[in-house]
Formats: sequence, C-alpha cells, structure tokens
Amino acid sequence: MTVFKNLLFLSVLSFLMSGCSSKQVQVYNKPALYWYQHIVLNISNANPDKADSDYSSLEGEHIGSPLLREATLMLAIAHLQNQQYLLSTHFLNEYIRRYANPNEKLYCEYLKVKEAFLSLPRPRRDQAKLNQAIQIAKIFELRYPESQYYPLVDTMLTRMDIAKSMFDKDTALLYKRINKPLSAQYYNSINPTRWLKQNDVIPGQIPWYREMFVGNGKGSWYGFMLPDTINVVGRHSVQTLDQNLTKKQD
Repeated sequence: MTVFKNLLFLSVLSFLMSGCSSKQVQVYNKPALYWYQHIVLNISNANPDKADSDYSSLEGEHIGSPLLREATLMLAIAHLQNQQYLLSTHFLNEYIRRYANPNEKLYCEYLKVKEAFLSLPRPRRDQAKLNQAIQIAKIFELRYPESQYYPLVDTMLTRMDIAKSMFDKDTALLYKRINKPLSAQYYNSINPTRWLKQNDVIPGQIPWYREMFVGNGKGSWYGFMLPDTINVVGRHSVQTLDQNLTKKQD
C-alpha cells in the first residue's frame, strides 16, 4: 500500500512538472525570417506587445539582418495606431538613428509631432504636456520650412495654440473667482501667438455629463457647498499684492 501511494505521488508530481515546463518553453535560435513573420502576424492581430518580444529576439539573434530595418518602422507605426505613444517614439528614434535616409528622417520627425498632438485628448488637464507638444511642432517648422508635411504640422500647431489660449483664459477666470486680480490679469495678457487673441476664441461645448464634475470654466453647481478657505491652487500668484489691490478697490 505504501509503495502504491509513493508511485501515485510521483506520477502526480511528474504530471504537474511536465505541465508547468510545457508553459515555460521558450523558442530561440530561429532564422530571422521566422521572427519577422511572427512580428507581422502579431501586428496584424493587434498585439504589438507580443511583436515587441519577437523584435527583441530578432535583434538579439540576428543583429545584422536587413529585416530589422522594416520591422523597426512597422512597430513604430503599430504602436502609434494603438495609442502607445512612448513606445512609438522609441522605435522612431531607433529608426532615425540606425536606418533612415533624409526623406525617411523627415517622415519620422513628422510622426513624432503627430504623436505629441494625438497624446493630448484633454489638453486643459496637462499644461506641461501641451507646452511640450507646441515646442516640438515649432521646432519641426523651423527645421523643415519647405517640407510637404508643413501644412499638417501648422494645422496641429494652430489647434494647440487655441487650446493653450483657452487654458490661460480658464486659469484667469479661476483667479478672478478667488479674488486674485493680478494673477487673473497676468493670464489674460498671455497670447501664444501674435495673430491669436483670447477674446476671439470661441470655447468648445463641454458635454453635460462632464460639466457636472469639471464645471464649465465659469463655476460649478456645487460651489455653494465648498467652505471659504485659503486657496492653494494659485501658489505661483502674488497673494499679498492681490489682497492689497482688492482692499484698495473696495
């Protein structure tokens, strides 16, 4: 009986170990075409993360393969389409550094501007990211003024300048509500470009289900429930001067 129990235990243990080992089998030492085909297959199946793993195997086992050139650009575009902008920028930088000719470099630089623009679904929630995207677009226009992509980049830059103007206008309204006129005056005086004036910009309509939580830039329906406390949002404003100016006006 004891022998039977030992044999049963060993058989169960061997079955479990074989099952675990089958899941941990790693494929390696394959031709470059094998990894390239798997990269294409995973991209077509909308699985760029798995394609990244295959790319690492292709690069590690066949560093001099001509297939790496095309695979790098394919992964950059695949991550862009899947809204994985940091990974897309990484592969674009790799392609520029290792493979791109002047025309291809221009196209990759345009894609980097497009990534910065598309990564702003809510521009008024991230001022630093918006400013960075505007800077990337301006650098592109300075470097490639005769580029065929210039009109597209200029359109994106115009829309980002309008978004920045609305951001500054909303910030000024916020400082006005909390009795900081100097800070409000400062943000009202900012113009991202010479041709754009804040008063000429028509704000976009906020859906009612978002307006319930973020407000409409002029106030919130729950404002009456908030206590009158010292506001810490305007940490960069001159609070003392604002208060003195308010007293003089009163």
